[in-house]
Order: sequence, then C-alpha cells, then structure tokens
Amino acid sequence: MNEEGNACFPAKKQIGMNIKHPFAIVNIAFLLLLLTILSADAKTITVGKSRSVKTIQKGIDMANTGDTVLVYPGIYKERNILLQKSIVLKGINHPVLDGENKYEILSVKTKNATIDGFRLQHSGRSEMRDMGALNIYDSYRVTAINNILDDTNFGFYIQNSRSCTIKDNSITAYGKNEVQSGNGINAWRSDSLLIIGNTIKGHRDGLYFEFVTNSLVWRNISTRNVRYGIHFMFSHHDTYIGNVFEDNDSGVAVMYTNHIYMYNNHFLNNWGDAAYGILLKDITDSDISGNHFTKNTVAIHMEGCSRINLYKNAFYDNGWAVKIQASCDNNDFTRNNFTGNTFDIGTNGSLVLNTFNGNYWDKYEGYDLNRDRTGDVAYHPVSMYSMIIDSNPAALVLFRSLIVSLLDESEKILPGVTPEELRDTRPLMKRLLL
Repeated sequence: MNEEGNACFPAKKQIGMNIKHPFAIVNIAFLLLLLTILSADAKTITVGKSRSVKTIQKGIDMANTGDTVLVYPGIYKERNILLQKSIVLKGINHPVLDGENKYEILSVKTKNATIDGFRLQHSGRSEMRDMGALNIYDSYRVTAINNILDDTNFGFYIQNSRSCTIKDNSITAYGKNEVQSGNGINAWRSDSLLIIGNTIKGHRDGLYFEFVTNSLVWRNISTRNVRYGIHFMFSHHDTYIGNVFEDNDSGVAVMYTNHIYMYNNHFLNNWGDAAYGILLKDITDSDISGNHFTKNTVAIHMEGCSRINLYKNAFYDNGWAVKIQASCDNNDFTRNNFTGNTFDIGTNGSLVLNTFNGNYWDKYEGYDLNRDRTGDVAYHPVSMYSMIIDSNPAALVLFRSLIVSLLDESEKILPGVTPEELRDTRPLMKRLLL
C-alpha cells in the first residue's frame, strides 16, 4: 500500500521525477515515435519459385530488422542457410528445406528471430561437427515453432544461447544405433530455454541437456529413441512438467545435477536389462512429485542421491518400483502409491539413511484397529528374494516358486537379511487418488 492508499499503482512521489523533468517526457515521446517509424518501415519479402526472389537466403539477405520473409510452398535445396538478423522467417504450408543428406540446413546466429512453419529434412552427418536441421549458436530470444523435422541427424542444436523457445515441433529420425544418430533437441551451455509441446522420436536421445540452467521442459512427448527419452547432466535449476517418456531403449537419465523439479510426468514401457523409468545419479536438493511410473524394468534407480523429496508419485506394474543404493541419504518418500510391482523396493546395503513413511503398499497385510487410515504395524518393503536377485540375477528363474514364498514369509517373522530399518511406520490402508 502506498501513501495514496492504492496498492495497484506507485505513489506520485515515486514517479515525480518523470513529471517534473520535461526531458523525460521528450525522451518517452521520441521513443514512441521511433517505434512507430520502425513498425511502419517493416516490410514483407516473399520467396517462391515463381517470384522474383527465388531463394530463402536471398530473401534473408534483403531483409532488415523487423521484416518478415514469407516463403511459399516448394522444395528448397540450399546449402546451409544462414540467419543473422532479427526477422521473422515464416513458411506457408510447410515449404521443404532439404539438406540432401550433406549439409546443415539452417544456422541461426542472432537475437529476436522467429522460424515458423517449415519442413526440414535430410540433414547431413559428420564425424567432425554436430550437423543438424536447425542449429542455434550464440543467440538470444530465438523462437522455432510449428516446424516438421524429418530424417535429420540432430534436430535442434542449441549452443551458448539464452531465452530461446522450441515449441510445437515434430522431430522424427530413424536411428539404428547410438553412433549414427544425433539427439532430437540438443542443448549445451545455455540458459532460460523453453522446450514446449514437441513430439520427438527415433533419435539417440530425445532431449539432451548439458550445462543448461533455469529452463522449462513442458508437455513434450519423447518416444522410441535409441537411448534415452531425456538425458541431462550438470543442468541445475531446471523444471520438467507434464512430459511423456515412453518406450525408449534405456528410459531417462538425470546425472550430476541439483535443484531439479519434475512434476506430473509419465514414464512408460521402458523395458530392457539396462532400462529405467528414470536413472538418478548424483542428484541433490530436488523435488519429484505427481509422476506416473508404469511398466518399466526399474521405475526409479538412485545412486549417490541426497535430499530429494519424492511424494505423490504412482508406481504401477513395474519390475522394481525403486532401487535405492546404499550411497543415497536423506531422501524422503511419502504419500506415494506402490501397486502391482514385482518388487517395491530394492537396495544393496543394510545401512538405511532414507525415510519411507505414509505410502500406500498393495502388498501390505497389516491392520488398522484404531481406524486412523494408517496401518498399526510397520511395513518392510524390501523382500529377501529381491536382495538375493540383486547379488545373483540368475536366481530370477525361481520367481513365483514355492521356495521363494517360504523365504519371504520366514524373513517377515525373523528378519536377518533385509535391512530392518528400511520400513514404513505409517503405511496407508487405502490407495491415494493421484
């Protein structure tokens, strides 16, 4: 509240300098006039096979700041188009930019530019440099929206850039192995990126971040990639919301990072002997909430992780819901659902430095005599058989055999192998609605 009693507007005393000094008013008027002149001077340059400007590069070269280069339908085979101006490059009905399997298709080195509505296909490949469809270097506020990328090495390659937006693009490759494939969206040493609403499949990694900070990854679908749906390292203070990572060869990997926030994502059908819903390695001070882990070999695998809050997540029909190594500490699991998993929790040590409280476990057989909706007896989610498998994978052939059932029941009565302190002292009697 200011001295005038109005919380919505600054006090007159605060803006008095602008009122008292005529030069301030003149400067504002001059800026408004300049903006009006610049807007009036902005023009549209049309490019097409039947028009006077026949190549996209020539249209860009003719443009000035604030102009629009409008590209008509057709196939444009131009070697490495270079955009170094603050303009809008817009396609009508997705004109085709073809790299002929030889060239980088479009390179951007500018600020305040937009690339909208193109089909970029058949980029070149090189062992010496990271060639792709649309490469953004040392740029600021570049937006790429509504583009179709097909049969490219790297889709979007972003390097040393800030405040760029990659939104509503379709990015498809046909990679057979890691060596001959690039990443769908590859970002290196960048900040404040917005990666929103893209569909990515068939690349090495759907999204790859390294040294990328303060960025948002929202509503993307990353499927059937050769390695990871998303892979990021040394990328702090990033947020991942509402994404789908499905049927990727190795799932998702998050490494050497702090302060990550993962909310309402889906990790689905990531099967394989080295596949995870998500691999967390050396992650600290983070939140993981509202996510759904369904039908993964291991929903979450944790190594060297500290101070992570995992709450209101759903683990359904996985091999292992959580594998947490003895190197992890001060992680808190609360109000999660564990339903239909072969094993709920796996670990490789007896020392317990993490907490599991107030979760729902469908294997819990306890009772609630005081009807406070929590079990009166603690639940031990680590089975003896899961620990045997962890050290002797061949023992998996005994799964669902009578001897395994006898081992687990005897361990419940006289625990000797499983970590006694790894338990949920307040297990929920009913599944949470997440």
